Amino acid sequence: MPATPAYPSHSAPRLYVDVELADGAEIRLDGSHAHYLLKVMRIKQRDPVKLFDDRTGEYLAHVTVLGKRDLILLIDGKTRDREAVPDLWLCAAPIKKDRFNWIAEKATELGVAKIMPVQTARTQGQGIKLEKLHAHMVEAAEQCERTALPSLDPLVKLTDMLEQWPTERHLFFADERIHETGEGSFCKALVAHDGPAAILIGPEGGFSDSENKLIRALPQSVAVSLGPRILRADTAAIAAISLWMAGRGNWNPA
Repeated sequence: MPATPAYPSHSAPRLYVDVELADGAEIRLDGSHAHYLLKVMRIKQRDPVKLFDDRTGEYLAHVTVLGKRDLILLIDGKTRDREAVPDLWLCAAPIKKDRFNWIAEKATELGVAKIMPVQTARTQGQGIKLEKLHAHMVEAAEQCERTALPSLDPLVKLTDMLEQWPTERHLFFADERIHETGEGSFCKALVAHDGPAAILIGPEGGFSDSENKLIRALPQSVAVSLGPRILRADTAAIAAISLWMAGRGNWNPA
């Protein structure tokens, strides 16, 4: 008689793997994945594990072979297809390392399709490490039961980004200067500008005057206000994503 798994399937450990999964496939895990399952979760033979691949969806597997530094899982079947992701990009100037990691984590949880770090005149932390940033995104997706990850672009200069901007994609940029004029309602902008979109968040200290003019000169740009209070860059990014998701994303506000 088979042993009872230590974890019921609904509370099984959940991991992202960078290989395409399929029913009946065997998956060997080593490195950090194996350390987590063997040393942290103390997993046993036949215990269930959930896997997702950011390609096809999420699968339930169970442990068939335990080694000292690796283990083999057999996939039992798919539990969910890869989720549909709203067509929203986050273009944000890097700030202090921990805070930008936090932005990437929360943007992943909220469901953006792409994260694009943007270098501006006042950008701090220009030596962004994509591998570590991606690791924070993966951890957020694992914990929040996401089946899709945002794509992650390398750091791009603001001028280069604007020169290459897709004609069909609106660029909502947070401009704290326009609140005093009473213009720039984000809710009204969402009603007027449907379709593929991106949110542009500046660095600590905001965009320079020349950058502000350059952004406004882009036909697809839409200056928006995030309200009467000045927000830090990380707060502004999450507030803007939340507003877009409520107005145009796949949330269902009352």
